[in-house]
Amino acid sequence: MSTPATPSSDTQPDEHETALETARRQLHQAAAHIDIDPDIVERLEHPKNVHEVTVPIERDDGSVEVFTGYRAQHDSVRGPFKGGLRYHPEVTRDECVGLGMWMTWKCAVMDLPFGGAKGGIAVNPKALSDAEKERLTRRFAEELRDIIGPNRDIPAPDMGTDPQTMSWLMDAYSMQEGETTPGVVTGKPPIVGGSEGRNEAPGRSVAIITREAIDYYDLDIHETSVAIQGYGSVGANAARLLDDWGANVVAVSDVNGGIYDTNGLDTHAIPSHHEEPEGVRGHDAPRTVSNDELLTLDVDVLIPAAIGNVLTQSNADAVSADLIVEGANGPTTSAADTILTDRSIPVIPDILANAGGVTVSYFEWLQDINRRSWSLERVNEELETEMLAAWADVRDEVAAHDVSWRTAAYIVALSRVADAHETRGLWP
Repeated sequence: MSTPATPSSDTQPDEHETALETARRQLHQAAAHIDIDPDIVERLEHPKNVHEVTVPIERDDGSVEVFTGYRAQHDSVRGPFKGGLRYHPEVTRDECVGLGMWMTWKCAVMDLPFGGAKGGIAVNPKALSDAEKERLTRRFAEELRDIIGPNRDIPAPDMGTDPQTMSWLMDAYSMQEGETTPGVVTGKPPIVGGSEGRNEAPGRSVAIITREAIDYYDLDIHETSVAIQGYGSVGANAARLLDDWGANVVAVSDVNGGIYDTNGLDTHAIPSHHEEPEGVRGHDAPRTVSNDELLTLDVDVLIPAAIGNVLTQSNADAVSADLIVEGANGPTTSAADTILTDRSIPVIPDILANAGGVTVSYFEWLQDINRRSWSLERVNEELETEMLAAWADVRDEVAAHDVSWRTAAYIVALSRVADAHETRGLWP
């Protein structure tokens, strides 16, 4: 079966392409390469459930403000729904649906017994005090109470949320249920059932996959230059590991822009967003660059690890990197993907590269169920094993079908989800 024609650039959405539109495009591109029942593809275009709730809270000044929250549950054929909760002003229904679809593929490409979900509240968390954020989270937990649970739907931290948010949510749910239920969320602090290494896991997986891709393309890691957009949890942890392994990290950035040194940066001396918000530019370097400029630097490896839709039709032709590894969710639009493919610049997709977060979330869920914690060393060893297995599965599909890394990852994921649907059948 042939690959469907790519829409022309004048009709193809780009910067304004939604996560849902991108996810559906990628679904159909992968489906064209495998023998799959079109009815299953049709089912996978749509979420199983989308819950929209109002979340009223009392502000510190005594006023009441009402926010809108969502939880999109895409598919649970392989296990409970799994995915993050984000607090951000631009959270929408369609964004949650699209990101929930990506979680389905991410869990499947890692062969985890989860389906995909995503949710959040349309709110600026920086405009809330800690007390207001706690009240917001506890009320959101009450609104979601009937649809989440350790065997039903397991939220995790995402943009604008953190381990403390998950602790509040877990506590609120547990109080409602009348028993401590740590497995209802992942990404908690270890003291209340979280896993060691969870915060660092997405960045660690990006570094592992980057290392494997460098080796696959016969590069010497000690002679490989790397630029990373976004120096938060993902970008900073990936940068420091790659630095430790010998790569030459020459540029990093945060929301205010970045720094660039062709001789390499001391990544451990540059504060991450968690350590010092917006502190990258405070580090001495020969040259500063904007976030847009960083994407076009002449480097061997580019890792967009900040936000979505940064590689677009308008800048893909200017990308000078030989290899791109997606650290953020959805940093490459469909139009940019087409341009980069035409230019023979490989793109290792997010659903493989940054899947360390959901993988260690799975480890955390297992620890909570068994009431037995793992050491950091064991977590990192298990993560390495899982990432290398997933890399091998995707690499084999690249060779078998002569397709892009993204399409190969979707083939692996979609095949597993489709097989599960075929096996379980359709409820009459």
